[in-house]
Amino acid sequence: MGYSQERALFDQVLEQVKSGELWIADRNMCTKGFLFGLDRAGANFLIREHKTLPQTALTPLSEVGKVETGTVFEQAISVTGLEESLKNVRRVVLHLHKPTRNGESEIAIFTSLPSSVKNAIEVAELYRKRWKIETMFQVLENNFAGEIPGLGYPQAALFCFCLALVAYNTLAVIRRTLGSIHGVGKIDASLSEFYLVTEIQGNYQGMIVAIDPVYWRSVGSLSPPQFALWLTDLAQKC
Repeated sequence: MGYSQERALFDQVLEQVKSGELWIADRNMCTKGFLFGLDRAGANFLIREHKTLPQTALTPLSEVGKVETGTVFEQAISVTGLEESLKNVRRVVLHLHKPTRNGESEIAIFTSLPSSVKNAIEVAELYRKRWKIETMFQVLENNFAGEIPGLGYPQAALFCFCLALVAYNTLAVIRRTLGSIHGVGKIDASLSEFYLVTEIQGNYQGMIVAIDPVYWRSVGSLSPPQFALWLTDLAQKC
């Protein structure tokens, strides 16, 4: 199928895991099979808690500090499987000052990272950074046809999604180029991805007709530093 529940692919994902890696993921990845698989591969995890995952508290939940969005608590837990258990797991809980858009007042995270590597506050901050990926997917959904309704061919679905990712990378380069000239704060606050994408889509066909293909070939021959200078020169004229 073109659309598959992601948990059905966990075995294939685990085949790619390497020792020493850190896997950061949302709660849908918080299953015993996935956590134990990461541990057996020698990788660490930092994954949001799923309420259905059985756990045993080994220490009380204790406050350890504050971050911008709330207060951080920590405790040691174990996760038990049929024949094995994970005992070196910390449960880091962020009590939010402001509930999420889904009305949740706390975020709980399981991690196998030793506290000597990342303390509880650093764990909470690492998970916060993961939301940048969520924001990226929201931009994909709002602006690019990465998931075409009724697309039942797996390879075609994957191809369309990859094209959407390439388009997002192009959009990110445009945003950063404009930010380098006009200020990142100004661009982040005032530039609409929707209108930028709409503008490009509307003018693309006309540009292909009006501008000689030789010009585009010359742009394609630029080295990365030359291409960056070309982009910043255009941004200065915006």
